Amino acid sequence: MRTILLTIEYDGTPYSGWQRQPGRPTVQGEIEKALSLVCGKRVTVDGTSRTDAGVHAFGQRASFSGEFGIPTDRIQFAVNNALPDSIRITAAEEKPAGFHARFDSRGKTYIYKIVDSCGPDPFMRNYYYFVKDRLDIAAMREGAAAVCGTHDFACFQAAGGNERETTVRTVSALDVSEGQAVFPDGTCAREIDLEITGDGFLYNMVRIIAGTLVDIGRGRMAASEMSGIIAGCDRSQAGHTAPPRGLYLKEIFY
Repeated sequence: MRTILLTIEYDGTPYSGWQRQPGRPTVQGEIEKALSLVCGKRVTVDGTSRTDAGVHAFGQRASFSGEFGIPTDRIQFAVNNALPDSIRITAAEEKPAGFHARFDSRGKTYIYKIVDSCGPDPFMRNYYYFVKDRLDIAAMREGAAAVCGTHDFACFQAAGGNERETTVRTVSALDVSEGQAVFPDGTCAREIDLEITGDGFLYNMVRIIAGTLVDIGRGRMAASEMSGIIAGCDRSQAGHTAPPRGLYLKEIFY
Protein backbone atom coordinates (compact mmCIF):
# COMPACT_ATOMS: atom_id res chain seq x y z
CA MET A 1 0.00 0.00 0.00
CA ARG A 2 1.43 3.36 -1.08
CA THR A 3 0.35 6.81 0.06
CA ILE A 4 0.95 9.77 -2.27
CA LEU A 5 0.71 13.47 -1.43
CA LEU A 6 -0.12 15.79 -4.33
CA THR A 7 0.45 19.53 -4.55
CA ILE A 8 -2.16 21.12 -6.81
CA GLU A 9 -2.81 24.50 -8.37
CA TYR A 10 -6.05 25.48 -10.03
CA ASP A 11 -8.24 28.24 -11.38
CA GLY A 12 -11.46 27.75 -9.43
CA THR A 13 -13.64 29.74 -11.84
CA PRO A 14 -15.16 26.78 -13.77
CA TYR A 15 -15.80 24.65 -10.69
CA SER A 16 -18.40 24.30 -7.96
CA GLY A 17 -15.62 24.21 -5.39
CA TRP A 18 -13.12 21.54 -4.38
CA GLN A 19 -15.42 18.85 -2.99
CA ARG A 20 -17.01 16.33 -5.35
CA GLN A 21 -20.73 16.88 -5.99
CA PRO A 22 -23.09 14.77 -8.12
CA GLY A 23 -23.71 16.36 -11.51
CA ARG A 24 -21.40 19.34 -10.89
CA PRO A 25 -17.83 19.98 -12.04
CA THR A 26 -15.44 20.08 -9.06
CA VAL A 27 -11.67 20.10 -8.66
CA GLN A 28 -11.68 16.92 -6.58
CA GLY A 29 -13.90 15.20 -9.15
CA GLU A 30 -11.57 16.07 -12.04
CA ILE A 31 -8.47 14.91 -10.14
CA GLU A 32 -10.10 11.62 -9.13
CA LYS A 33 -11.21 11.01 -12.70
CA ALA A 34 -7.67 11.61 -14.02
CA LEU A 35 -6.00 9.51 -11.28
CA SER A 36 -8.42 6.61 -11.82
CA LEU A 37 -7.56 6.63 -15.52
CA VAL A 38 -3.81 6.70 -14.86
CA CYS A 39 -3.88 4.08 -12.08
CA GLY A 40 -6.33 1.76 -13.83
CA LYS A 41 -8.67 1.60 -10.81
CA ARG A 42 -11.00 3.89 -8.87
CA VAL A 43 -9.02 6.42 -6.83
CA THR A 44 -10.41 8.84 -4.24
CA VAL A 45 -8.38 11.70 -2.77
CA ASP A 46 -8.55 13.52 0.56
CA GLY A 47 -7.98 17.26 0.17
CA THR A 48 -6.68 19.52 2.91
CA SER A 49 -8.96 22.47 2.20
CA ARG A 50 -12.50 22.36 0.82
CA THR A 51 -12.29 25.58 -1.16
CA ASP A 52 -15.58 27.12 -2.29
CA ALA A 53 -16.79 27.73 -5.83
CA GLY A 54 -14.64 30.34 -7.55
CA VAL A 55 -11.73 30.10 -5.06
CA HIS A 56 -8.28 29.45 -6.52
CA ALA A 57 -5.19 27.62 -5.28
CA PHE A 58 -1.43 27.80 -5.71
CA GLY A 59 -0.73 25.03 -3.19
CA GLN A 60 -3.71 22.81 -2.42
CA ARG A 61 -2.70 19.39 -1.05
CA ALA A 62 -4.45 16.03 -1.38
CA SER A 63 -3.44 12.48 -0.53
CA PHE A 64 -4.54 9.06 -1.77
CA SER A 65 -3.55 5.48 -1.00
CA GLY A 66 -3.61 2.18 -2.85
CA GLU A 67 -1.74 -0.42 -4.83
CA PHE A 68 -0.80 0.85 -8.27
CA GLY A 69 2.13 0.28 -10.59
CA ILE A 70 2.94 3.78 -11.83
CA PRO A 71 6.18 5.15 -10.27
CA THR A 72 5.73 8.20 -8.05
CA ASP A 73 7.96 10.34 -10.25
CA ARG A 74 5.64 9.69 -13.24
CA ILE A 75 2.36 10.55 -11.54
CA GLN A 76 2.62 14.31 -12.04
CA PHE A 77 3.25 14.06 -15.79
CA ALA A 78 0.68 11.33 -16.44
CA VAL A 79 -2.13 12.93 -14.44
CA ASN A 80 -1.54 16.39 -15.92
CA ASN A 81 -2.03 14.91 -19.39
CA ALA A 82 -5.50 13.76 -18.30
CA LEU A 83 -6.55 16.96 -16.47
CA PRO A 84 -8.25 20.06 -17.89
CA ASP A 85 -5.95 23.05 -18.38
CA SER A 86 -7.43 24.81 -15.32
CA ILE A 87 -5.90 22.22 -12.93
CA ARG A 88 -2.26 21.18 -12.58
CA ILE A 89 -0.37 18.80 -10.30
CA THR A 90 2.87 20.58 -9.38
CA ALA A 91 4.38 17.80 -7.21
CA ALA A 92 3.78 14.19 -6.14
CA GLU A 93 5.64 12.59 -3.25
CA GLU A 94 5.38 9.32 -1.37
CA LYS A 95 4.48 9.55 2.33
CA PRO A 96 4.52 7.04 5.19
CA ALA A 97 1.54 4.72 5.70
CA GLY A 98 -1.25 6.42 7.63
CA PHE A 99 -0.45 9.92 6.37
CA HIS A 100 -3.55 12.07 5.69
CA ALA A 101 -3.39 15.41 3.85
CA ARG A 102 -6.03 17.07 6.03
CA PHE A 103 -5.54 15.54 9.46
CA ASP A 104 -1.74 15.89 9.42
CA SER A 105 -1.82 19.53 8.33
CA ARG A 106 -0.32 22.03 10.82
CA GLY A 107 -1.46 25.23 9.14
CA LYS A 108 -2.32 27.14 5.97
CA THR A 109 -1.62 30.41 4.24
CA TYR A 110 -4.21 32.20 2.12
CA ILE A 111 -3.88 35.31 -0.02
CA TYR A 112 -6.80 37.60 -0.74
CA LYS A 113 -6.29 39.91 -3.73
CA ILE A 114 -8.01 43.29 -4.03
CA VAL A 115 -7.85 46.02 -6.68
CA ASP A 116 -9.20 49.38 -5.55
CA SER A 117 -10.19 52.64 -7.18
CA CYS A 118 -11.56 51.08 -10.37
CA GLY A 119 -14.30 48.90 -11.78
CA PRO A 120 -13.78 45.25 -12.82
CA ASP A 121 -11.50 44.50 -15.73
CA PRO A 122 -13.39 42.21 -18.17
CA PHE A 123 -10.52 39.72 -18.35
CA MET A 124 -9.45 39.74 -14.69
CA ARG A 125 -12.81 40.03 -12.96
CA ASN A 126 -12.59 36.41 -11.72
CA TYR A 127 -9.19 36.86 -10.03
CA TYR A 128 -9.52 40.01 -7.89
CA TYR A 129 -12.07 41.71 -5.67
CA PHE A 130 -12.56 45.02 -7.48
CA VAL A 131 -13.48 47.84 -5.08
CA LYS A 132 -14.36 51.21 -6.59
CA ASP A 133 -13.40 53.17 -3.47
CA ARG A 134 -9.86 54.20 -2.58
CA LEU A 135 -8.94 52.10 0.47
CA ASP A 136 -7.01 53.39 3.48
CA ILE A 137 -4.20 50.83 3.76
CA ALA A 138 -2.88 52.23 7.04
CA ALA A 139 -6.28 51.67 8.66
CA MET A 140 -6.48 48.18 7.18
CA ARG A 141 -3.06 47.34 8.64
CA GLU A 142 -4.15 48.58 12.04
CA GLY A 143 -7.26 46.40 11.87
CA ALA A 144 -5.24 43.41 10.68
CA ALA A 145 -2.89 43.65 13.67
CA ALA A 146 -5.82 42.99 16.02
CA VAL A 147 -6.62 39.73 14.24
CA CYS A 148 -3.23 38.15 14.98
CA GLY A 149 -3.03 35.84 17.98
CA THR A 150 -5.20 33.13 19.51
CA HIS A 151 -8.86 34.16 19.72
CA ASP A 152 -12.38 32.84 19.53
CA PHE A 153 -13.13 33.78 15.91
CA ALA A 154 -16.87 33.01 15.98
CA CYS A 155 -17.51 36.52 14.59
CA PHE A 156 -15.79 35.48 11.35
CA GLN A 157 -17.68 32.21 10.84
CA ALA A 158 -20.46 32.06 8.26
CA ALA A 159 -23.64 30.09 8.85
CA GLY A 160 -23.85 26.76 7.04
CA GLY A 161 -20.39 25.44 7.86
CA ASN A 162 -19.70 22.14 9.57
CA GLU A 163 -20.13 22.12 13.32
CA ARG A 164 -16.77 22.57 15.06
CA GLU A 165 -15.78 21.56 18.57
CA THR A 166 -14.29 25.03 19.04
CA THR A 167 -14.12 28.31 17.15
CA VAL A 168 -10.77 29.19 18.74
CA ARG A 169 -7.98 29.50 16.18
CA THR A 170 -4.48 31.00 16.07
CA VAL A 171 -3.60 33.49 13.34
CA SER A 172 0.18 33.80 13.31
CA ALA A 173 0.40 36.50 10.63
CA LEU A 174 -1.86 38.84 8.66
CA ASP A 175 0.05 41.13 6.32
CA VAL A 176 -1.45 43.88 4.17
CA SER A 177 0.82 44.71 1.23
CA GLU A 178 0.55 47.12 -1.68
CA GLY A 179 1.60 46.39 -5.27
CA GLN A 180 0.49 46.82 -8.85
CA ALA A 181 -1.93 44.74 -10.91
CA VAL A 182 -1.23 44.71 -14.64
CA PHE A 183 -4.18 43.94 -16.91
CA PRO A 184 -4.07 42.30 -20.37
CA ASP A 185 -4.50 45.64 -22.15
CA GLY A 186 -1.41 47.00 -20.40
CA THR A 187 -3.20 49.26 -17.93
CA CYS A 188 -2.30 49.10 -14.23
CA ALA A 189 -4.09 49.56 -10.95
CA ARG A 190 -3.23 49.37 -7.28
CA GLU A 191 -3.29 45.83 -5.89
CA ILE A 192 -3.73 45.17 -2.17
CA ASP A 193 -2.87 41.67 -0.96
CA LEU A 194 -3.96 40.27 2.39
CA GLU A 195 -1.78 37.29 3.33
CA ILE A 196 -2.98 35.33 6.35
CA THR A 197 -1.40 32.31 8.04
CA GLY A 198 -3.03 30.25 10.76
CA ASP A 199 -3.39 26.81 12.26
CA GLY A 200 -6.87 26.49 10.78
CA PHE A 201 -9.78 28.56 9.52
CA LEU A 202 -13.53 28.52 10.07
CA TYR A 203 -16.06 28.45 7.24
CA ASN A 204 -15.61 31.65 5.18
CA MET A 205 -13.32 33.06 7.89
CA VAL A 206 -10.74 34.50 5.49
CA ARG A 207 -13.39 36.07 3.26
CA ILE A 208 -15.15 37.69 6.23
CA ILE A 209 -11.84 39.03 7.57
CA ALA A 210 -11.13 40.42 4.08
CA GLY A 211 -14.59 42.01 3.88
CA THR A 212 -14.18 43.55 7.33
CA LEU A 213 -10.80 45.02 6.40
CA VAL A 214 -12.28 46.43 3.18
CA ASP A 215 -15.05 48.06 5.25
CA ILE A 216 -12.35 49.55 7.48
CA GLY A 217 -10.43 50.72 4.41
CA ARG A 218 -13.59 52.41 3.11
CA GLY A 219 -14.14 54.16 6.44
CA ARG A 220 -17.38 52.33 7.16
CA MET A 221 -15.96 51.10 10.46
CA ALA A 222 -12.92 52.13 12.49
CA ALA A 223 -9.80 49.99 12.79
CA SER A 224 -10.08 50.35 16.56
CA GLU A 225 -13.36 48.39 16.44
CA MET A 226 -11.66 45.15 15.32
CA SER A 227 -10.67 43.97 18.81
CA GLY A 228 -14.20 44.49 20.08
CA ILE A 229 -15.69 42.69 17.10
CA ILE A 230 -13.53 39.65 17.81
CA ALA A 231 -14.24 39.73 21.54
CA GLY A 232 -18.00 39.97 20.88
CA CYS A 233 -18.11 36.67 18.93
CA ASP A 234 -21.08 38.05 16.96
CA ARG A 235 -21.07 37.59 13.18
CA SER A 236 -23.45 40.53 12.70
CA GLN A 237 -20.84 42.93 14.10
CA ALA A 238 -18.16 42.02 11.53
CA GLY A 239 -18.03 43.28 7.95
CA HIS A 240 -19.38 41.77 4.75
CA THR A 241 -18.18 38.50 3.23
CA ALA A 242 -15.76 39.31 0.41
CA PRO A 243 -16.45 37.40 -2.84
CA PRO A 244 -14.68 34.09 -3.52
CA ARG A 245 -12.88 35.23 -6.68
CA GLY A 246 -10.15 37.13 -4.78
CA LEU A 247 -9.17 34.19 -2.56
CA TYR A 248 -6.17 31.92 -3.19
CA LEU A 249 -4.96 28.99 -1.09
CA LYS A 250 -1.23 29.66 -1.13
CA GLU A 251 0.40 26.97 1.00
CA ILE A 252 -0.26 24.15 3.47
CA PHE A 253 2.19 23.22 6.19
CA TYR A 254 3.02 19.83 7.71
